[in-house]
Amino acid sequence: MQMKPQQLKIELGEKEAEGIYANMVMIAHSGTEMILDFARIMPGAPKTKVQARIIMTPAHAKLLQKTLDDNLKKFEKQFGEIKIPGGPDALHAGKIGFETSGNGDEKSD
Repeated sequence: MQMKPQQLKIELGEKEAEGIYANMVMIAHSGTEMILDFARIMPGAPKTKVQARIIMTPAHAKLLQKTLDDNLKKFEKQFGEIKIPGGPDALHAGKIGFETSGNGDEKSD
C-alpha cells in the first residue's frame, strides 16, 4: 500500500513576511547541528549584530545547499550571471565588496 504525500499548509506571519535583510552569514557546526548566524554590516561600522540565527541538522543544511544551488542556476538563467565583487576569491579573503572612503579614519591591513 502506497501512502499519498501529505499536503503541508504553511502560514507566514505578518512580522516574518517583512523579512530580515542580511549581507553576511557566519556558519558553525557540531556533530549534529549547523548554525547559521545572519548579520547586516555597514561600511565603516566597527561592529554588527546577529539579526537571525538558524539551527538545522546537517541533512537539512545539505538540502538547503542543493535548493539554493538550483535556485541560483534558475536565477542566472533568467537574469544573467551574478557577479561577486572582487571575484570568487574575495569571499575567502574576508572581503565583501565594501570600500573605505579614504578619509584617513580607517585602518588598512
